[in-house]
Amino acid sequence: MGGQVKERFYRRMAGAVLAGAFAATAMVALAGQSTSVQAQGKDLSDKSIQTLMDYAWAITPAKFTLPSGKEIVVDLNNRAAAMIPLEAAREVVKTGRLSANAQICDLKEEQGANYQTLMAREQAKNTWNDQQMLYISQLHLLTVMMLTGKVNVVAKDENNKTIVVEDDKGKAEAPKPAPTCSTTERQKVGEQIKAYLDAAPAPAKK
Repeated sequence: MGGQVKERFYRRMAGAVLAGAFAATAMVALAGQSTSVQAQGKDLSDKSIQTLMDYAWAITPAKFTLPSGKEIVVDLNNRAAAMIPLEAAREVVKTGRLSANAQICDLKEEQGANYQTLMAREQAKNTWNDQQMLYISQLHLLTVMMLTGKVNVVAKDENNKTIVVEDDKGKAEAPKPAPTCSTTERQKVGEQIKAYLDAAPAPAKK
């Protein structure tokens, strides 16, 4: 990823995180559903989740400053220190799907609440270190961007793949069609997020 593209991506990433907000297997599993929210309930295979985890790690920055001013430093040579178990990652991806659906259906408040609840619950577990919490937000964000058409994975060869942030500005060709959301789907997404928010709320911090 070029320096300017990477810088632009990290600016968007930070903005999405503060606002409350794949390899071919993940592309097929997620991109095929991005034109509608109807098929979002299907579970992804372990291989698809692992692929998403790989790409979330690929765009994890070495440093990230929280709104509080606290700086998280990530050792990019020690991936194990930032990783989470596969099943925990699956839950993050599922929540990311809900956030993406909320964005597609223009449910901004619900999208923010969905993300904030995810992060609050994960923080309240007292299981993850700062690097893992940042990685969780990255995995969520990548899922959202993938489903809303903001990110693409370009395979150069088997061992060299590039993550590209889509930007239609300045492009001569017609932009990709935006994902759609019917009135019925919008209501369903709202109900799904409400159920997620109401289910086992995070315990109050001591």
